[in-house]
Amino acid sequence: EDDPQEPGERAESPTISYRDRELPVLEGVAVNSYVSDGFSVNDRGWLTYEQDGKQAAIGIDVSAYQGEIDWQAVADSGVEFAMIRVGYRGYSQGALQMDERFRENMDGALAAGLDVGVYFFSQATSVLEAEEEADFVLSAIRGYPIKYPVAFDWEFIDGAEARTNGMDGDTVTQCATAFCDLISVAGYTPMVYFNQELGYLFYQLDQLDASQFWLAEYDTKPDFFYDFEMWQYTHTGAVPGIQGNVDLNLAFRR
Repeated sequence: EDDPQEPGERAESPTISYRDRELPVLEGVAVNSYVSDGFSVNDRGWLTYEQDGKQAAIGIDVSAYQGEIDWQAVADSGVEFAMIRVGYRGYSQGALQMDERFRENMDGALAAGLDVGVYFFSQATSVLEAEEEADFVLSAIRGYPIKYPVAFDWEFIDGAEARTNGMDGDTVTQCATAFCDLISVAGYTPMVYFNQELGYLFYQLDQLDASQFWLAEYDTKPDFFYDFEMWQYTHTGAVPGIQGNVDLNLAFRR
């Protein structure tokens, strides 16, 4: 029987055009219902978003690459949250490494009154490795007041001999699921970070629906078909208290 369209669902063609591909629409995965005119640019040049009287939170994500950060200046500028890198798995040897500034960034952001979440740069090639990464993260964040999600950031390494070269979408999805399951059991909100290529061509998003999605799409408004809770919209943001470029994000409040 024909059900009427739910609000926010699209009655368009049953495929998604991405690059030169036509992809089937996944059953049961919520779609992007953000309204274009909800996005605007503030006087710092950052994107903001408002819908139904709710404003998206303005955030950054940082790692040791940002060097020493003046967190009070960051907070005073209007940034509300920070996603802080806990660590990473090396892409050649596969060793787990703590981000050199993880503790310093956590302490600084919290002292300045920011809400924090964390992410781990994964190069897992198996469920076992993904679980090892989750355990590493959980032990590092124990005792911190984490209000934002704990994110799994798995990426292909461009132009290098990486141990993840040639990974298929099934395995990447299983790794994300394994990581997120352990994060969830420990009482945190799991999140999966991906760009459009990973989101459309590798991750099976219908198998990750227990996790929040963090989209990387560098644009003035996001045209990714499916829903996501956090959007990284530039990697060349400028924020007081941080030297050089920093990623800027919006976290949408439901």
